[in-house]
Amino acid sequence: MTSPRLPVWLGALALGLFSFNARADDGYRLWLRYDRIADEKLRAAYSAATAKLVLATPTGVDSSTVAAAHDELTAALRGLIGSEPTITLTKSATDVPPGAEAFAIQGRNGTVTITGGSDIAVLYGAFALVRRLQLNQPIDDLVVHDAPKISRRMLNHWDNLNGTIERGYAGRSLWQWDDLPGKIDPRYRDYARALASLGLNGTVPINVNSNIQFLTPGYLKKIAALADVFRPYGVRVFLTARYSSPVELGKLPNADPLDPAVIKWWHDKAEEIYALIPDFGGFLIKANSEGQPGPQTYHRTHADGANLLADAVAPHGGIVIWRAFVYDADVKDDRAKQAYTEFTPLDGKFRDNVVVQVKNGPIDFMPREPFHPLFGAMPKTPLALEVQITQEYNGGSSELCFLAPMWKEVLDADTFRPQPGSTVARVIDGGIDHHTLTVIAGVANTGTDRNWCGNQLAPANWYALGRLAWNPALTSAQIAEEWTRQTFGNDSRVVQTIVPMLLASREAVLNYSMPLGLHHIMATNHHQGPGPWVDSLSRADWNPTYYHRADAQGVGFDRTATGSNALGQYAPEVASRWADLATCPDEFLLWFHHLPWDYKMRSGKTLWAEIALHYQAGIDSVRGWEKSWSTLRGAIDDERFIATQKLLSRQEHEARIWRDACTQYFATFAKLPLPSEYEKPEHPLDFYRKLRAPFTAANTPSVSAPKP
Repeated sequence: MTSPRLPVWLGALALGLFSFNARADDGYRLWLRYDRIADEKLRAAYSAATAKLVLATPTGVDSSTVAAAHDELTAALRGLIGSEPTITLTKSATDVPPGAEAFAIQGRNGTVTITGGSDIAVLYGAFALVRRLQLNQPIDDLVVHDAPKISRRMLNHWDNLNGTIERGYAGRSLWQWDDLPGKIDPRYRDYARALASLGLNGTVPINVNSNIQFLTPGYLKKIAALADVFRPYGVRVFLTARYSSPVELGKLPNADPLDPAVIKWWHDKAEEIYALIPDFGGFLIKANSEGQPGPQTYHRTHADGANLLADAVAPHGGIVIWRAFVYDADVKDDRAKQAYTEFTPLDGKFRDNVVVQVKNGPIDFMPREPFHPLFGAMPKTPLALEVQITQEYNGGSSELCFLAPMWKEVLDADTFRPQPGSTVARVIDGGIDHHTLTVIAGVANTGTDRNWCGNQLAPANWYALGRLAWNPALTSAQIAEEWTRQTFGNDSRVVQTIVPMLLASREAVLNYSMPLGLHHIMATNHHQGPGPWVDSLSRADWNPTYYHRADAQGVGFDRTATGSNALGQYAPEVASRWADLATCPDEFLLWFHHLPWDYKMRSGKTLWAEIALHYQAGIDSVRGWEKSWSTLRGAIDDERFIATQKLLSRQEHEARIWRDACTQYFATFAKLPLPSEYEKPEHPLDFYRKLRAPFTAANTPSVSAPKP
């Protein structure tokens, strides 16, 4: 078949808003920018190499997914090299790559063949080929075989029914519930296309703090309309569900997971959902955490609760993702221990279609945490990794913080369970315990801002999650360079400036906010900016003072055997390293130890001096980026250049607030002089205690305004 016929909406997409938008440099196109390659010889070489494109699927039958691949290749080649390829569709030979999402690309003598284990695999192969062209990589004699390491690769949205987004920093929710299902915003397709370009194949469009309305017939039809848009791009819809729905919607007397009436209610609800959304992925559940209802309300376990829902969706091929983010106000033990304490006794008691979703660290997406002790501790249960793309504790959308290095720390961490080399990546991809149900999820940072994520550099985190979900072995540097070249172009000056900024950014944010293992010392509610003095909240573990424990003797949380013994939840090889001050890395020092202010660090400086100098180093890093970015004027478009220049200026402003507030607060305990390299604070401590968020010049009129 030559040039498969495109559905009308796909053809419009190829020529319209996403690929060739009139406001091309406002960031809307993300990493899918198909501007003409400057090198004429390279364009000619690509044109010759791609004169004929063959899409080989197991059936050889046209579909909306095949049409999407055709559309992508046509738009990319037309934009990048100015040629119009001949695209044919054929039935693949016997050498189909193993796995429904696996693909192969072979290029020779002017023909490139993309073979996939399914239609969606061919679409993934099309995006992989386009990525090579965007990166100006050679495609002569091309032989590529690729497949995802993790089966479910997902975005979790914390979007609410009223259009707000919990921890959202990029405008309002993408989902226009009042318009659905009758009116389909073109941006929904652009969103699905962006996911497919990274190989992300699942989305949870609604908050884990779920609203029962999403399980009503009217809203299920709205969800079904989204699923119809996402389906050609291989993106399956999952839903969160409030555990008390049988009571609130079904008017049952309870939601006890062992009650036959409750069991029937959930089975009936699953039937209703699958009738509307045949490829519905399943449920993501937050239960018995932060006030959410759950099975423990009825003296049942998390396994009882998860299995109820798992049995309801199992006949349809669905799964249940049960979050391990739980903590109880009545539990007086270290909050970092609670998930492990609750879930390890349940290992092996979950149904086969249940995966327990575990945050990267044991507290709550802190800028740096040790890996969660549950990884490696539940060999009979599939464990998913949950990370946060949105920058809840990393400056929202007003600061550059590339999170791939953070996620790589976790993925590459060795749990030593059951033996050395048992990294978190190998736990979640099923390599250690041979689970086939594997999941990785990122809490999304998308919104209605034109640039999708709040600033021009924030989409790098969305991109990084997708690439690591496909292949956790990729390095942060590889991902940073890929994203930069696709988003800002292949100019060496641009690449050599932006990539180092990205790679250094997370450590800089740590330095000026929560260095050396300090954690959870942010301001209340909004979590943007410092609040180490907060000690009046109703729960002890909501207060920053609970975590840093600063007093006249020192600072830090003792989690060794002499303290909470959270270290006892890790394998002995891990626990012994972190328990010993001689081997505990500086970055986890105050996470696991309460140390005197004059404790001598490896650098030879006191702990107090190191804390102060880390805060200063963070600001110095941001100032260095401001200088580096200024050299790019004219190398990238003015719109994105100016927007990022303002971003960095504001980041320097907020970093100074973090530094001056935290060091002056801790100085009240340390009672030691600040090192000479440390800049004098601009204002006294009381000034910073009274600041209102967000920490802009408008809210802090007597703080030096961000530099122009």
